[in-house]
Amino acid sequence: MDFTKLTAYVDSLPSLGVPGCDMAVYQDHRQLYRHSAGSRDAAKTQPVRPDDTYWLFSCTKLFTTCAAMQLIGQGKINLDDPVSDYLPAYAQMAVKDGAKTRPAKRAMTIRHLMSMQSGLNYNLEAPAILQCLKETGRMASTRQIVDALAKEPLEFDPGEDFLYSLSHDVLAAVIEAVSGKKFSEYLEENIFAPLGLGTLSFTLTPELKGRQAVQVMHREDGTFSPMDPEDNCFRFTPNYESGGAGLIGDVHDLIVFLDAIACGGVSADGKRLLSPEMIQLWSANQLGPQARLSFDGWNRKGYSYGLGVRTRVTALPLGGRGQMGEFGWDGAACSWAMIDPVNRLSAFFAMHVRSFGYAYDVIHPTLRDLIYLGLE
Repeated sequence: MDFTKLTAYVDSLPSLGVPGCDMAVYQDHRQLYRHSAGSRDAAKTQPVRPDDTYWLFSCTKLFTTCAAMQLIGQGKINLDDPVSDYLPAYAQMAVKDGAKTRPAKRAMTIRHLMSMQSGLNYNLEAPAILQCLKETGRMASTRQIVDALAKEPLEFDPGEDFLYSLSHDVLAAVIEAVSGKKFSEYLEENIFAPLGLGTLSFTLTPELKGRQAVQVMHREDGTFSPMDPEDNCFRFTPNYESGGAGLIGDVHDLIVFLDAIACGGVSADGKRLLSPEMIQLWSANQLGPQARLSFDGWNRKGYSYGLGVRTRVTALPLGGRGQMGEFGWDGAACSWAMIDPVNRLSAFFAMHVRSFGYAYDVIHPTLRDLIYLGLE
């Protein structure tokens, strides 16, 4: 194998103006590749470090949906159970109908949440959320905000379309209800501790903040400006654990997790997270024609959407190099995760840049193509 071209590409990324980036590729519990480029600070005086931390944003969804798949595998949740079985606030949902609302035609289910077909949206300033924040002095818990969100009308009847949304935040509350634990406690006991992942957290502790790579915003004029290290708009309060975007972590912890999933759900030291059957279900396409049309607007060529992950459904050459069945997701600061169960291959790329669409359209697919090229 030869990753010369991958290295050259990673080395070229800081020339775009981004501070720095880091990437790891594993196969069969073995590190095939690790390379970083650029700087970890705004002044560009310190090189990227292997233990730098990043807000994972929507890569958090991989852990949330993995946790849900664990509970499904144990028979504690069924995909087609109504969400209201676990969160009673979701029993009587309304749907937007022009300037009015009407009762939803069907119950929202766990499958709808996981596949982003719930009808929820990603309005972080929904009136019900703002009211909950006001009433709790901006100290609301995960369950309090998720219950408040149920007061908002849905964009469409559950199951009728795809819309990226706060669905996985609601899923985190379901996991709390089923497990009887805080969401972070469930993840710690069932994913983080078994794999020895010591960095992942919903709280930017002083230690994690000291290790944090600078987060920057890509502006309309093409420049990049530093952001407050605390800036994660999806973290409504210090007590809110966002299943959709709340985790902080480093490349090591992410690649160890992804490697375990790619290797049949088992870690290098034999800890099992999921069965192969649950992994196959997790990554199975969930979108019908209308929902797929909406997902295609995301420009993930060759992919559809499963139970919280993009999933490769189109053979070559559409979508570039790759493997049918490869799946994963990305995050608002341009992190990117890939899992290929067929080749027991995984990859994680970390960057800390917000509002940078070029990463999703060009950088991520190019990294994937160069990984597979290097393996050939």
